[in-house]
Amino acid sequence: MPQLDAIVVGSGPNGLAAAVTLARAGLSVRVYERADEVGGGLRTAELTLPGFRHDVCSAVHPLALASGFFRAFGLDRRVQFAVPELSYGHPLDDGRAGLAWRDLDRTVDGLGADGEAFHGLMGPLVRHVDEVARFTGSPLVGIPRHPLVAARFGLAALSQGTRAWDAGWHDEVAPALLTGVAAHAILPLPSLAAAGAAFSLGVHAHARGWPVPIGGSRAIADALVADLVAFGGEVVTGHEVCDLRDLPSARAVLLDVTPQALIRIAGDALPRGYADRLARFRYGNGVAKVDFALSGPVPWREPELARAGTVHVGGTRAEIAAAENAVTRGIHPDAPYVLVSQPSAFDPSRAPQGRHTLWTYTHVPRGSNVDRTEAITRQLERFAPGFRDVVLASSSSTAVDVAAYNPNYVLGDIAAGEPTLGQLIARPVLARDPWRTPASGVYLCSASTPPGPGVHGLAGWYAARSALRREFGVRRMPRLAP
Repeated sequence: MPQLDAIVVGSGPNGLAAAVTLARAGLSVRVYERADEVGGGLRTAELTLPGFRHDVCSAVHPLALASGFFRAFGLDRRVQFAVPELSYGHPLDDGRAGLAWRDLDRTVDGLGADGEAFHGLMGPLVRHVDEVARFTGSPLVGIPRHPLVAARFGLAALSQGTRAWDAGWHDEVAPALLTGVAAHAILPLPSLAAAGAAFSLGVHAHARGWPVPIGGSRAIADALVADLVAFGGEVVTGHEVCDLRDLPSARAVLLDVTPQALIRIAGDALPRGYADRLARFRYGNGVAKVDFALSGPVPWREPELARAGTVHVGGTRAEIAAAENAVTRGIHPDAPYVLVSQPSAFDPSRAPQGRHTLWTYTHVPRGSNVDRTEAITRQLERFAPGFRDVVLASSSSTAVDVAAYNPNYVLGDIAAGEPTLGQLIARPVLARDPWRTPASGVYLCSASTPPGPGVHGLAGWYAARSALRREFGVRRMPRLAP
């Protein structure tokens, strides 16, 4: 008789989502975590100076209020979020900045001659934000539940995902605003998958916003663990699982790992053909991260940027595309795209009084061991003259460091697999139930499965629901609300 009903390997957001769902169904659940603390990409720590609390991986959570799992879980009732009025900003060299307010009309008003075109792309999707969230948070295999919204989304992505992406624009601000979000995908620009990221994330910026968790991203992991334990689950930290045969017996094992790790851990339990398909799954380029402790706020040339939770630094659309495409060719660009978060502007618990934390990362070729502190600092100084003068300390992680910290970030790829259109459809293989593996009772529940990267918990939720149906005969899914 199995010692446990279910085991989950990995305590990132997807692993914890899976564990919570299984425990809510009344099963005995144990989570094994390699690190000494839970969370995966949801960790917060003092990385620079005492009293300065930095998010180690993810910092801003566009999907925290939009994900089907988190909405069912009632995350907004368990974790306090600050939701900036200004979701993100994008400075240009001439002192202007694109400002993406939660109020779409206010955003459009600031885009001059391109306001109408921007509204034409975003407006219909913002009006159907829940349908967009359902479409982008679901596997791309099958017929969309809302085909007209999916078609509208596809047309918007097509307009900004090909070499004709500049058609119809009159100025630099609106295209740069979209490109800054598209670049989150760590893909060549323009591309359809990157354009899809621009609209899936951008729509939330003008709907529920891009929230910042009070106290740090660790608060999300803590809320998930608290619910798991309340329903009888347990978490074992500091325990790396290297072989399925080393685990206690269980009716279901769900792994929040990459396909590469699954091949190693499952070994001969996987049929050769399936293992070969997993081995062909590609990992993308990486990130280099720098956290700063600051004596004061960032001295942006455009003062309104101080009100933004997120700032995309890199200049015009052409400049950002050149930088991202250089990374694709294995080059570290001199003027990189930099993703910036200003959490302490909204959460004073992140730094001593009057001080600030700044979270930044840039994209680098996979497996890079190059420290990008100076390149990031140079770009910040470009749009915030005097930035160097407010830096008290910094902490740098190369792509190699990022991969060592979390094995799911293969060679520094925080998406756990390149999110190209093909690999969003076949993630990691083409299947109607891509979370279920051919090994008996074994499921994959990481960001290497649909719907892909992001802190949303959906991959774990979907994998757990599949396991409940197939291994335990559960047809009515458990209620997750507080």
